[in-house]
Amino acid sequence: MSAMVCIKTVKAITDARAVADYALSIGLLRLPYFSKSSTRHLGAALADAILQAGVNYETVVRKRVSRIIDMFPETSVMRGVRNIVFEDKTSDFLQWTHETKLQRFVRLVTFLDREGVGDVDLLREWLTLPTSKGDLMRLNGVGPKTYDYLSCLAGLDRIAVDRHVITFVGNAGVQVGDYDSVQRVVSFAADLLQIRRRDFDTIIWRYISSSGQASLFDTQFALPLLSGSFHEDERVDVF
Repeated sequence: MSAMVCIKTVKAITDARAVADYALSIGLLRLPYFSKSSTRHLGAALADAILQAGVNYETVVRKRVSRIIDMFPETSVMRGVRNIVFEDKTSDFLQWTHETKLQRFVRLVTFLDREGVGDVDLLREWLTLPTSKGDLMRLNGVGPKTYDYLSCLAGLDRIAVDRHVITFVGNAGVQVGDYDSVQRVVSFAADLLQIRRRDFDTIIWRYISSSGQASLFDTQFALPLLSGSFHEDERVDVF
C-alpha cells in the first residue's frame, strides 16, 4: 500500500469517526426507521433508479413505483420490461412525458437486456462484477449515484451519495471531497456504528428530509463534487 493511499485511508477513518460521533450526539440511531428493503420487481427497480434523480421522492417517485408493481406484474422480469419498451409504452409505464428520463430508461433496459439481466437476482449478480460500474456509467445520464442506488434496490449494501448525505457530512464538520470520498467516509461511519450501510443511508435521508435541511444546503460543500465526479443526473441531485 502506497503512502498516499495510507494517508487517504487514515483521513477517511478520522472523518468517519467524526460523522459517527455526530450521529450519536444528535441521537440519530434512536430515531424510528424502516430498514431499506430490496425489491423483487425488476421493472419497478429500473423505474425507481431512473426517476429518483432531482425530484421529491415521496411526492413523485413512490406513487409511480407502487403503480408499476400493482398494475404491471409482468414487468417483474426483463421480458415484460422489454415488451414495454418495444411497444413504445414507456411514457405510460413511468407516467412521465419528459424525453430525457424516458430515453435514459430505454437505454438502461436495452443495455441490461443485452447483458443478460433477466430478473432482480441476475441484476444483483451483475452489479457485483468488477466491470459493471464502469459499463453502466458509460450510458448517457447514468452516474455513480444511480449505480449505487440501483445496487441498494437489488439488495446490496451500499451508500448512494445524494444531497441528504452530503448535508449530513457537512453538518458533522467534515469537508467533503468527490463522490467516492464521501461514500467511503459514510460507509466507514456505518461500520463504526455497527449498522448496515444501506440502513444508515436511510436514517440520514429521513433525518435530513424531516428537518428540511436538504433545501438549505450550503453550496460550499457541493462545489468540490462538481469537478468531474458526477454525471448529469448527479449534478441535478446535489442542489
